Amino acid sequence: MSDQTRFLLNETDLPKFWYNVQADSPVPPTPVLHPGTLEPVTPDFLSVLFPMELIMQEIATDRYIPIPEEVREIYKLYRPTPLIRARRLEQALGTPAHIYYKYEGASPSGSHKSNTAIPQAFFNKAAGTKALTTETGAGQWGSALSMACQMFGLDLEVYMVKVSYNQKPYRRILMETFGAQVFASPTDRTNYGRSVLASDPQSPGSLGIAISEAVEVAAASDGAKKYSLGSVLNHVLMHQTVIGEEALKQMDLADEYPDVVFGCVGGGSNFAGIAFPFLRENLKNGKRTRLVAVEPTATPSLTKGTYTFDYGDTARMAPVVKMHTLGHDFVPPSIHAGGLRYHGMAPMVSALVDANLIDAVAVPQNATFEAAIQFARAEGIVPAPESSHAIRAAIDEALDAKAKGEKRVILFNLSGHGNFDMTAYETYLHGKLEDYEYPAEAVAEAMARLPKISVPA
Repeated sequence: MSDQTRFLLNETDLPKFWYNVQADSPVPPTPVLHPGTLEPVTPDFLSVLFPMELIMQEIATDRYIPIPEEVREIYKLYRPTPLIRARRLEQALGTPAHIYYKYEGASPSGSHKSNTAIPQAFFNKAAGTKALTTETGAGQWGSALSMACQMFGLDLEVYMVKVSYNQKPYRRILMETFGAQVFASPTDRTNYGRSVLASDPQSPGSLGIAISEAVEVAAASDGAKKYSLGSVLNHVLMHQTVIGEEALKQMDLADEYPDVVFGCVGGGSNFAGIAFPFLRENLKNGKRTRLVAVEPTATPSLTKGTYTFDYGDTARMAPVVKMHTLGHDFVPPSIHAGGLRYHGMAPMVSALVDANLIDAVAVPQNATFEAAIQFARAEGIVPAPESSHAIRAAIDEALDAKAKGEKRVILFNLSGHGNFDMTAYETYLHGKLEDYEYPAEAVAEAMARLPKISVPA
């Protein structure tokens, strides 16, 4: 076992349950508020956007939620995913640390997003839904949901952030290959999109704007279409915990246990997927693994944002949640990690960071691509720009272990491959990437523009 590199599970090891961290979290849940009344939402309000089964998962307190067999059968196309020890990267760094990564790019759509796209499509189909709307940043979520909708016979409209639409044309083509319609957001198809274009015809778009457009289309469809979200909400994070549940078994195969777990964060889904099962072990079984969420310095919601109630979208149509936020009207710089450009963070991740149960760090764009290139040249996988934030933090951790002469076990989630991100790599290799440091004073200005939102009794 001493020279083993890949730690593989059988199909029979595929998890039968999703893990619901709300059952074990010492942090009480915060209410979800209606965007108009700022009162707690009702299931009737949410049912305009989501099927009832997903609404019930959102508020569930059961520790484990059964995975339907129909979903598990499709999971078997790519799950369990491999756990790989990055031995060549360790050698390149000259570190005594042992570095492992969970490779979610093994999925057909190329990222972890399929883990929630498949069940969301399944539960919508079971509820009689005919079509879905969604947003996407870099296109990983849109690709995964396009594939899942094709498998369940659902139509799909994808509102893709315009800067990513232009940067990543092959992501759009992949979505269209699976049968989706893809539009560069902001569009002239919605009232909100037209209002954004009227005030800024050259708007690069944002995830907040794209969410507003997708929500508007679903809400105006009189029930014909539902909305599907690829991150942030509790049920989405829960679906991703198949990653961490598998990783626990695979670390057993390696006869090691991680001292630290890293995952990139935009809305929080892939980080929660790998980290929450290890958090359970910390809370219930006395383990002491550090769990570190890694974000860009350009959109530093966890490290510079305010923990408060804010709208989930720019047009203030989506529910209001308590989260770390840069302000719902935040328009991010056009960094290449399109999936990390959201103004907020998953409420559950935010609450756990606020309670000091999870750590957060921010890394700049050029250092992130430097780590991506180093990883690719050592391990042979070109990582997605989003995932490369976790690689940057893992390399920094390994170098710190080297400087201190300490053996550490490091685990990170390689949440997707970068095969459709060659424009980003070309820009970096030609020395044209910029670094962005979001100023803290801009967050204060954004918070001042928020309406006064208080927690209902």
